[in-house]
Amino acid sequence: MSTDIQSFVKLAERLADAARPEIMSRYRTGIAVDAKSDASPVTEADRSAERVMRALISETYPEHGILGEEYGSENVDAEYVWVLDPIDGTNSFVTGKPLFGTLIALCQNGVPIVGVIDAHAAGERWVGAPGHPTTHNGKPVSTRVCASLDQSWLYTTTPDMFEADNKSAFERLSNAAWRTVYGGDCYAYGLLSSGFVDLVCEASLGTYDYCALVPVVEGAGGIMTDWSGASLNLDSDGRVLAAGDKTLHEAALKNLVT
Repeated sequence: MSTDIQSFVKLAERLADAARPEIMSRYRTGIAVDAKSDASPVTEADRSAERVMRALISETYPEHGILGEEYGSENVDAEYVWVLDPIDGTNSFVTGKPLFGTLIALCQNGVPIVGVIDAHAAGERWVGAPGHPTTHNGKPVSTRVCASLDQSWLYTTTPDMFEADNKSAFERLSNAAWRTVYGGDCYAYGLLSSGFVDLVCEASLGTYDYCALVPVVEGAGGIMTDWSGASLNLDSDGRVLAAGDKTLHEAALKNLVT
């Protein structure tokens, strides 16, 4: 692993460490919830966590770009761009469910190369990067092989994220899988990377929702693409499919595009 990647991974973990107290000090406190322009919920925990992460990035790598869910973009034409989702799963956070997490990614020329899923309330952290096989709380993890689609466990956050053609495509995949489980947000991708889940399929995701997940899943031996099978980047359309192995991924894709 190159010195640069080592430094980037260390900073990504520092960002997660900095976000944690901003979030956990407000968890299960009855914090006020505001509605953003798209009607999604946001809290001071989201805003405060992103502020401290942005400040740390600017201090360490002032030439890098930043794309965050709460405070937008700056210098996103840079070679390196950090993508931040301070709380992925704000619905879970505000209702006291401990499956939310902070997502931190670093993209090089638009491609995710470093990813952190930090599930603060659960006390779990997944980290992935080139030359850094995915770890869960510091220990290497790997995805599992699933013999066939009809034996697979499929996760998605909510059926509400699928509309029109996306809805019928997901229903085909769900009907072909053995079991479909709802809920989990970013936590489901951590479970896939640790070998407990076989597929995660979602749509309508923002860039900050998926970038951090790619290095984690791929570093564990899995595969994560858009619904056409193309690699994910800053400009992907928000429809993603993650699988523990290539064969299962190919079988799942066929259901999405039939």
